Amino acid sequence: MIYGYARVSTDGQTVAGQKEKLLATGADKVFAETVSGAKSSRAQLGRCLAALEQGDTLLVTRLDRLARSTRDLLNILAEIAERGASFKSLSETWADTTTAHGRLLLTFLGGIAEFERELIRTRTSEGRVRAKARGQSLGRPFKLTPHQRDEARARRANGEAVREIAKSYNVSASTISRL
Repeated sequence: MIYGYARVSTDGQTVAGQKEKLLATGADKVFAETVSGAKSSRAQLGRCLAALEQGDTLLVTRLDRLARSTRDLLNILAEIAERGASFKSLSETWADTTTAHGRLLLTFLGGIAEFERELIRTRTSEGRVRAKARGQSLGRPFKLTPHQRDEARARRANGEAVREIAKSYNVSASTISRL
């Protein structure tokens, strides 16, 4: 079975043109919605992907109707492949997993995206090491100054209740307990 997916971003737009192209190209059923592509939870896309079975094809008029980023596209394509289905874009003829060339190009794109993720992870890790070497503290800043922390510890040692100490500094009791 061939399923179509049509999406527009705003209420002022219409999916009619996309539906028409998808049906003319052989789509048996079209899932359509008006929602921003930036939203990760798109109800009709979810229904469309859930309907896919072995041997089915998902058809879109353009890639940007399906995904807003390469990572998003690759995640959706992975889900389509897991279901044993294929994918085809009418405008981007290279994005066609029903052909060997299309699968090759999409695999290549997937490799580039994975390589890019690894480079980002490496640069982030190196940045953390450099920041620690400079003595920069990582994470959230303390709610209390060093003087306030010492004072709170002394008050606790003198038997004052954690909640009372916390209230006086306008912090949670767990902040004082961690001291």
